[in-house]
Amino acid sequence: MNRKFRTFLVPGVALIFILSAFTPDKPAYQLFTAKGKRSSYSAMLKKAADADIVLFGEFHNNPMSHWLELELTRDLHAGKRQIEMGAEMFEADVQSELDRYMQDTAFTEKDMMKVCRAWPNYRTDYKPLVEFAKDKGIRFVACNVPRKFASMLYKGGLEALDTLTTEQKSWMAPLPFPYDSTLPCYRDIYKATGGHGGQRLPMSQALKDATMAHFILKNHQKGKIFIHYNGSYHSNNFESIYWYLKKADPSLKIMTIGSTEQAHIQKLDKESLGLADFILCTPESMTKTYEQ
Repeated sequence: MNRKFRTFLVPGVALIFILSAFTPDKPAYQLFTAKGKRSSYSAMLKKAADADIVLFGEFHNNPMSHWLELELTRDLHAGKRQIEMGAEMFEADVQSELDRYMQDTAFTEKDMMKVCRAWPNYRTDYKPLVEFAKDKGIRFVACNVPRKFASMLYKGGLEALDTLTTEQKSWMAPLPFPYDSTLPCYRDIYKATGGHGGQRLPMSQALKDATMAHFILKNHQKGKIFIHYNGSYHSNNFESIYWYLKKADPSLKIMTIGSTEQAHIQKLDKESLGLADFILCTPESMTKTYEQ
């Protein structure tokens, strides 16, 4: 080998080794099926378009969750079926004020945020969804139970809710609501607290799930797709909201989307298998929309 060729070869080989040490692509997310198989947005959209109800389980401070919620909503709306929208982030007692914002231009966003107790990250994370609904004439359903009532249950047990008025009770799932303490989602809460307070803490979470399912069903019209945005916890492992929906109507076609974060997203971690029909996996280093 002559010296000129050898001089060229050594830097070339070195460059190959240097480039191979870096990943050429930096994907922002990867979708997986429940079994951990890599999937695609188009596959998720196709399944969602065939569902009665889509439960989009987000991480509240994850920008990819919020971006994909909006993209999926837009694409479903552009399809053959009409859509309905609702969320955990608004409580049922503010429905009339939320409706007013959708229809009354004199009722400003600032007014709505105040009376509807909008979450601190509303403008960055949920405003795009609400404004999309407003622009398209879609009612946005406030699905969650008022937080103070869930707190009442936690502090005083189910009987504490008997003191509420008929109107106040209309803002939650009909009482007494079914509760299965053996479901892992509630059993884990009970174990995490060492049984302190008995079943009151997991039951207060169940009241939220039951109420969200109640208002999804109350507002869902046959033939339409109801898209519900909630924390991933509230639909993970086909429990929580999903369980209440299926208990009320086993024939419903429900698609769930769950969220997880990993150091590397090329392969789904074992503990996330079975989380949902589609699992949105994002890097742990993903920028957050706010600090929890």
